[in-house]
Amino acid sequence: MRSHAILKSALVSLAVCCLLTLICGSALAQGVGDDIGAGVFKPKNPETKRRGPKPVKPVVKPTRKPDTALDDRIDDLLDKGNDARDAKKYAEAQTAYEDVLKLRAHDARGAYGLGNVYTDQRRWEDAEKAYRDAVEWGPKNVDALVALSVVLVQPVTGANNAKRFADAQSFAQRAVQLDPKNAVAWDRLGVAIQSRGTFNSETEHAYRQAVELDPQFAVAYAHLGRCLRRLGKGDEAAPLYDRAIELAKDPATLILIADSLQAEQQWDQSEPVLRKALEKDARSTSALYLLGRTLIVLKRPQESEGYLKTAIELSPQSFPSYNLLGQAYLALGRYDDAEKTYNSAIDLASPAERKQLAGAFGFEGVGDGYLKAKRKPDAARAYRRALDLDPDNRQLQSKVSKVRG
Repeated sequence: MRSHAILKSALVSLAVCCLLTLICGSALAQGVGDDIGAGVFKPKNPETKRRGPKPVKPVVKPTRKPDTALDDRIDDLLDKGNDARDAKKYAEAQTAYEDVLKLRAHDARGAYGLGNVYTDQRRWEDAEKAYRDAVEWGPKNVDALVALSVVLVQPVTGANNAKRFADAQSFAQRAVQLDPKNAVAWDRLGVAIQSRGTFNSETEHAYRQAVELDPQFAVAYAHLGRCLRRLGKGDEAAPLYDRAIELAKDPATLILIADSLQAEQQWDQSEPVLRKALEKDARSTSALYLLGRTLIVLKRPQESEGYLKTAIELSPQSFPSYNLLGQAYLALGRYDDAEKTYNSAIDLASPAERKQLAGAFGFEGVGDGYLKAKRKPDAARAYRRALDLDPDNRQLQSKVSKVRG
């Protein structure tokens, strides 16, 4: 129960109207996706001597005396990484955890800590790799299994998401088997099942287990509410959302509840929940991102700018925040700002995300805007940039040719 309590406390981004309607769908696919809380999950830090018992390690027959000095050095680096992460100094945290892995190549806690830093910045592919290493090197670490399941339900453009969702369910099931009284693990099992498009008695059972094991688990009430709504039990779902908001005391929990509301397209209801979260933690990158996205969906992109720029200042390596800010500028007709923002996002983007930047909600959209404003040289530049990112795109090839002609 102690492990669950720690993890739970830690758990708990044409015409304007027409363009905004299209952006809503795009932002949903590129942001938190259809998962509940993947984008705002905050796994707890790896434990050290100072912070609690170390995770269970596989039994290995010793071949030599343990290196106490090395163990102490690694603990010091983990504490340094944990402190930097808590202060949102992600670059410092990343360096500390990487230094752990330099000292001990297969240290599960170092890999897990590195995954946490990537998760905080929505760097899903990097987080997945780090967590897979952590699970391989520490297969009985429930926290790492849960964190990996969380990351795998986050849709990644161009990836085999069907396999990733299946893996997410498998890892969550392993976590439940190792710790059947872990409410968080049961909750994430429900999320993993529904990520595969399944809302049935198995999904409902997982969420109900989470609520029964911890009646104060606010997020689980929101997840169960969504499941029941999808099962046609709307009358049962509404009180569960109310109960979730009533129980929510910390920013992380409020964010997860708001994310659940957004997954049900209840954007108006999610806005006050996110504002309440920011009152408690004005530096929450997840709350800033989700509120920025909410304001775009609600056709108020001018209000989203400040929140998204702050999210970028706090997490400058987060591609989704740059991408969403660029879309807000595109909706406002501020094409120069959109182009500048997308240029900043290129180095942060994966190969699939670079193609995304080339499209209608990226440089191609910027070029279209410039052309509409009769700024032909600027349109040509934007189209060429888009074609650099997606050289096989025939539509872009045609637009470049027409502009040149």
